[in-house]
Amino acid sequence: MWVAGALLLVLALSAAIVSAFLHRIEPFLRARIVEALEDRFHAHVELDSFHVSVREGLWAEGKGLRIWPPAQVEGVTVPGSIEAGAPLVGVDEFRFHVPWRYQPGKPLHISEVQLKGLHLSVPPKSHFEHATVSATRVTAGNSGPPVAPSAEASKPNGKRFFSFLIDTIECTVAQVVLGTSKPGKLPLIFEIAHFKLVNISAAGPIGFEAELTNPKPVGTIRSTGSIGPWQTSDPGETPITGDYRFDHADLSIFKGIAGILNSTGHYAGTLREVVADGDTDTPDFRLAHFGNALPLHTHFHARVDATNGDTWLDPVEGALGQSHFSAQGQVVRVIEAEAGSPPQSKGHDIALNINVERARLEDFLRLASHSSTPLLTGDLTVKAGLHIPPGPASVLERMTLAGSFALDQAHFTSAKIQDRIEELSLRGQGRPGELKSTDPASIHSAMLGHFQMAGGSISLPELQYTVPGAEIQLKGAYGLEGGTLDFTGTAKTQATVSQMVGGWKGFLLKPADRFFKKNGAGAQVPIYIQGTREEPKFGIGAGTKHNTAEGPGEKR
Repeated sequence: MWVAGALLLVLALSAAIVSAFLHRIEPFLRARIVEALEDRFHAHVELDSFHVSVREGLWAEGKGLRIWPPAQVEGVTVPGSIEAGAPLVGVDEFRFHVPWRYQPGKPLHISEVQLKGLHLSVPPKSHFEHATVSATRVTAGNSGPPVAPSAEASKPNGKRFFSFLIDTIECTVAQVVLGTSKPGKLPLIFEIAHFKLVNISAAGPIGFEAELTNPKPVGTIRSTGSIGPWQTSDPGETPITGDYRFDHADLSIFKGIAGILNSTGHYAGTLREVVADGDTDTPDFRLAHFGNALPLHTHFHARVDATNGDTWLDPVEGALGQSHFSAQGQVVRVIEAEAGSPPQSKGHDIALNINVERARLEDFLRLASHSSTPLLTGDLTVKAGLHIPPGPASVLERMTLAGSFALDQAHFTSAKIQDRIEELSLRGQGRPGELKSTDPASIHSAMLGHFQMAGGSISLPELQYTVPGAEIQLKGAYGLEGGTLDFTGTAKTQATVSQMVGGWKGFLLKPADRFFKKNGAGAQVPIYIQGTREEPKFGIGAGTKHNTAEGPGEKR
C-alpha cells in the first residue's frame, strides 16, 4: 500500500509538473510561432488559441490564425494593411507534432503540419502599386506613419530563440480568392478539396499536390507543381508552375451542348497571370438539341488572367470528326451590376475567329441536325467569326456564326436532289440524251459564298453554285430545325434552251433561244428551291412558299 501510494504521489507530482510545464510553454511556443510567421511574411499575425499536449513528443493545436498583407516593405510601412479588410491568409485550425529531440542552435524538425479551412486572399496589383507610391512619398518627405520595428530587430542581439523545419503541410478545405481592381469585375474564387506542400523552403519554391472540384463545368482537377519563392512585396507575383489533369467534366451544365470532357496540360506564370498549354478530348461532343455526337479534340495555348478568369486563346487547334480547324479569341466573364445590389456574373462572352481547313461539311451538318445522314457532303473551308453572348437561352439560340465558305466535290445525299443536279448538269451541257445512262453520284458540284447562322437558321445572302454545264446564283435560308429550304436566284447554262431539251421538242424551241440568251450564257432563267430537305421543290420563276409538286412553276 505504501508503494502504491508513493507511485500515485509520483504520478500526481509528474502530472502537475507536466501540466505546469505545458502551461508555461504554451504562450512561449505561441509567441515563437507568431514571431516566425511575422518574420517570414513581414506581416501582422494573430492567433486566437493555442494548446499543447504530451504524446510521444509535443502535439500542438491552434485555431484562428490570421496573417495580414505586409506591414512594411523595405523598411517602409504599407498604409492600411490591417484596416484594408480580410487577412492575406486565414487558417481555421492547425495541428503539428514536435519530437522531444532538440539541439540548441538547430531548427525544430516537424514532419507534418495539418491544416483545415485555409483561406488565401490575394489583393489586386493596384493595392501594391499604391503601397509603392505611398512608400516613395514617405521616404522622400520623411512623413507618414512611423515604421514598426521588424520582428528580427525586436529580439536580443537580432537572433531567434529557435526556428522550425517543416517537411510537409497537408490541408483540407481551402479557398483561394484572387482580387481584381478592374471596374465591373468580380474576384476569382477557387475551392480546393485537398492539397499537400512538400520540400518546404523559406527561400525557394515549394512543391505541391492539389485536388479541387471545378464548379463549371463540374469535374475533378488534379495538379502537381511548385509555387514560390513567395514574393512578400506582392504575393500575386509569386511564381507558379505545374501540370494538371481535368477528368470527367460534364459539359451539359452549359445549356445547349453536352459531352464528357477530359483534359491534360502544363501551366506556368504567377498567381495573377498564367499561361497554359494543353489538350482536351470529348469523345461524345454534341449539340443537346440535336443529339448527334462526334469526337472533338483540341490542343490549345491560352493566357489566363487569374484575377477574374478571363482567357485569351491563341491558338486552338482542333479536330471535329474528320475535320480540322483553328481558332483565336477570348472567353471573358460579363458582370451585371444593379443599383443597390452587388455585382453578379451573367456568364461568359465567347468571341472567336475560326479558320476551317481540311474539313468535311458532313461533320458540321451532322452535328447540327436531327438526322444522322447529312444533307450534303464535300470538302469544306471556312473563315468565320463566332460569338456566343451570356444568357439563359441555349447555346444554339445565342450563337451567331458569320463568314465565308468554299465547298468542293459536293454531293447531295438526297436521291431526289442529286437526280436534279445530274439533270441540270447534263441539260446545261446540251446532253439530255445521256440522262438514263449517267450515274447521278458521278456529278459533283461546288459552292462559294457568305453565310450567317443565328437563331437555328442559316441565311445565305450570296451563294454561287456550279456544276458542269451550269452556274447558279442563289440567296435564301436553310432551317436547321426542320430542314426547310427557301432559295431564289438565277441559273445560267452553257447550252441554249433548245439544246437542253433536245430532240424534236428542242428543234421547235430554237426560235425561243434568243429570248433566254443573256450575259454570254446559252440560257439564263430565274429559279427557286423550296420545301424541305426530304421533299425539295424546284422550279423556274420566283416561286412561292405555297407551291406543291403539281403546282405552278414546278415544270422546267
